[in-house]
Amino acid sequence: MDGCFVPNLTFGTKVIETVHRLTKLPLDVHMMVVEPEKYFDDFAAAGAAGMTIHAEAAPHLQRQLVRIRELGCRAGVAINPGTPLSAVEEVLGDLDVLLVMTVNPGFGGQQFIPHSLDKIARARRMLDDAKCSAVLEVDGGINRETIAAARQAGADAFVAGNAVFTAADVAAEIAALRQLTMARA
Repeated sequence: MDGCFVPNLTFGTKVIETVHRLTKLPLDVHMMVVEPEKYFDDFAAAGAAGMTIHAEAAPHLQRQLVRIRELGCRAGVAINPGTPLSAVEEVLGDLDVLLVMTVNPGFGGQQFIPHSLDKIARARRMLDDAKCSAVLEVDGGINRETIAAARQAGADAFVAGNAVFTAADVAAEIAALRQLTMARA
């Protein structure tokens, strides 16, 4: 977060480098920033395995996705609740991740927007119809009350920040959330 695209500021390259040294897990960077292309090289060099940029901040979206892949990273696009799915239709072939925001980005702890379930279902159909293998991810308000419905709507991956980081027992919370994603219609 850069304080421009969204009002908050968060960590950058140094945190990615530090975390990369501490884990073998892939680091997926969700860039809520204006001009995300300014960060691609540094974030890839710091150890990012994937970068997700916002369609709303990327007027040259296809070119930016190609550049992320040239750097050896998975390329993702996030869309805000008010952004139509049509914003990504022309770049499905360049996507590894489609991230549907289920809150307006910028602040943790927000409530899941219920009508996002319809958008998740439409995104799943769009990816399937295009034979696109991109992961359908959701972020915002994901917790024990919302994760199963998001999975049922077609999501493959979930960002559950507040639910996990405010839990008394982080491991138990993650296990409970995973269990709730096991069933899919």
